[in-house]
Amino acid sequence: MMTTVSNTSGSSYIDSLKGVTDGTKKEDSGALTQSDFFALLTQQLAFQDPTKPVENDQMIAQMTSFTMADGISSLNTNFKDFAASMNSNQALQASSLVGRNVRVNSDTLIFDGTNKSYGAIEVPGKTTSMKVSIYDASGALLKSDTVTNPDEGKFELAWDGTNEAGVKQTAGLYTMKIDATVDGKSQSLVTSSYVPVASVTLGTSTADMKLNLLGLGAKKMSDILEIAAG
Repeated sequence: MMTTVSNTSGSSYIDSLKGVTDGTKKEDSGALTQSDFFALLTQQLAFQDPTKPVENDQMIAQMTSFTMADGISSLNTNFKDFAASMNSNQALQASSLVGRNVRVNSDTLIFDGTNKSYGAIEVPGKTTSMKVSIYDASGALLKSDTVTNPDEGKFELAWDGTNEAGVKQTAGLYTMKIDATVDGKSQSLVTSSYVPVASVTLGTSTADMKLNLLGLGAKKMSDILEIAAG
């Protein structure tokens, strides 16, 4: 008796085999794995019509399509793992900042009643003079000083917490203002201050992570200009 061989090839044959290969199919997910694909490919080659075998380019196209899909799936998994690892590393790094001072753009000086408060100014070129003034919470001037011909770049200042009479002020928030003469014109300069990190608020991603600064509230990691030593 002559055996009749069906003339089925290509992706349509794979589709027809899906219903009869439950042993190699993942019933829980409903998705074909790499081993399922090669099992189907083996069945396709075993039952193809010898007079019309599957074309090489068609077989290569099927394998390439599956390999690309499998590669993209693996890439997505690896990227999720990488993102989770990055979040954990960022959280660990952020937690190590608690208790340390960081520099952020602000005109506020934090005085604890004992130790000096530190701030910084980015001095532009052609600055001939710079007046540094410290004010209390009510806006009253406590102390001022003038710097002539400061160097271009970051200029750091330290305030010991005293007024012009040398009287130590109480702990609290104070304001610094910098009036400068730049290229013959008067202008106010942008200030930054060194502030202690009180705590860290963690989020679902690094973008949600916040540093809670003493007296200044929550700031993003990207707002940090500098981490002070010690």
